[in-house]
Amino acid sequence: MTKSIKKIAVLTSGGDGPGMNAAIRSVVRSALYNGLEVKGVMHGYDGLINDEVIDLDHRSVANIISRGGTFLKTARSPEFKNEEGQEKVVKTLKKYGIDAVVVIGGDGSYAGAFDLYTKWKIPTIGLPGTIDNDLSGTDQTIGCHTAVNTALEAIDKIRDTSHSMERIFVVEVMGNHSGYIALQVALGSGAEDVIVPEKEFDYDAMYEDIKKGHAKGKISWMIVVAEGAGKAHEVAKKVTEVTGFESRYVVLGHVQRGGAPTASDRILATRVGAAAVDCLLKGEYGKAVGVVQDKINVVDLGQACSMNVVSIDEYCQLIKILT
Repeated sequence: MTKSIKKIAVLTSGGDGPGMNAAIRSVVRSALYNGLEVKGVMHGYDGLINDEVIDLDHRSVANIISRGGTFLKTARSPEFKNEEGQEKVVKTLKKYGIDAVVVIGGDGSYAGAFDLYTKWKIPTIGLPGTIDNDLSGTDQTIGCHTAVNTALEAIDKIRDTSHSMERIFVVEVMGNHSGYIALQVALGSGAEDVIVPEKEFDYDAMYEDIKKGHAKGKISWMIVVAEGAGKAHEVAKKVTEVTGFESRYVVLGHVQRGGAPTASDRILATRVGAAAVDCLLKGEYGKAVGVVQDKINVVDLGQACSMNVVSIDEYCQLIKILT
């Protein structure tokens, strides 16, 4: 029998990403429109463990659609991974009479929501909030487009200096297990090489290409590396040692997580936020909501946790063809 949903909670978990506020706004206002009460949880799953629950109404989410980050704050919660931590979460949910939880985050956040649903019978819905775009069941995750645009803008500026000073630049972007950002910005910036976690990289071939390019009069070279595949300073040092050409490195870091979300991220977040409330009202629990071919797509949370791999070989081949 489908549980009657009268009060829901929304939280953001894991790494933040531009567009999370837009998703929160959509969840809150869609729920209120449908006569539901809404609670906000500060600091992700830790907020449920530590009883950091606040009331949310229409005005609570006013003027946040254009703001980066998440006003509910976020955190990673090692305690929630064990049964004792999960028991505390369930206790807090019961204390406030919360019937369901909407979780905005990446694969770790989805795994937590999946545990709440399968082990503790708490209705949950996951929304794809990660700049890595590495969740299944959606073409795009909240924050990924903004992060790519931020990194691309920085790399365009670095390219100007690289050309002016005739140097090799190695730029490190975010992506521990996913090369999505690196592949996108490498192709979009006209970089000569990209190094990602999902594919073994031929460093010797790169060194030879740099030497050959220099012999033909090529005066600059841009290498994009995902943080999970290598460290920019180590790559730059080795390039100089092997080729003899001067190189520099730049680590873009957390600047990629911030900033106002792009139109694409705001629209995605708004659509899936409303769809999450629809799922709960229909009795569809333990689901993840995304968009595939511009249509709302709902899959099981367990399925959504599997990594969505982009066409790495296609990107890498095209980058080399256009070098």
